[in-house]
Amino acid sequence: MSSIANMGGTDGWGRATAPTPDEPPFAESWEGRAFAMTLLTMGRISGRNLDSFRHALGSLDREAYLDDGYYGRWLNAAELMLTESAILAPGAVDARVRANRGESVEQPPAPEQDAKPDYKATAAGSLRTVEEAPRFAVGDRVRVKDEDPTGHTQLVGYLRGRTGVVTILQPAALLPDTHAHFLGENAQHVYAVEFDSRDLWGADAESFTLTADMFDSYLEPAS
Repeated sequence: MSSIANMGGTDGWGRATAPTPDEPPFAESWEGRAFAMTLLTMGRISGRNLDSFRHALGSLDREAYLDDGYYGRWLNAAELMLTESAILAPGAVDARVRANRGESVEQPPAPEQDAKPDYKATAAGSLRTVEEAPRFAVGDRVRVKDEDPTGHTQLVGYLRGRTGVVTILQPAALLPDTHAHFLGENAQHVYAVEFDSRDLWGADAESFTLTADMFDSYLEPAS
């Protein structure tokens, strides 16, 4: 599905700036706590994985994704994972916040039984070994499939149907499209593909090259 996170080339956000060398990892102390809470929530409490976390981020509505900032959306995604795993009842966090403000709010009862996914990774991390040889080599021209998969995908919208050149063979990795929904790891070869910005956003776009890691099933040979 198209995700709100796929914002490449979107106007109105100003220039992207690189971090400064002395920049702290978290701009505010609560961000560090949000980071830790989300990591704890993802695996140990909700029973989900990194790809399902990314799917939760992309499933947030506009306000939850944009208005609360980077780590605010992490907390919103953590709440969504807890709700989907029936650790929290829908609306439980909002009710608790309002109660802490002194409002008279009836809090929803906790779910009687959790709904954690029946999932266990075959190994740590996302990298895996694929026995088959890669379909593409460095220098090959490839086209990104122009399709909109159902559910989670890392196939961003602004690259669909575009042509680029393979520049690096990356280590094989779990396919997020299935891993996010606990439908199998489906490890695939991954390629770094270089695109011309003007092929992506038109002849008037600023000239630069964009490199994106693409899973094997996202690509087809360019004629």
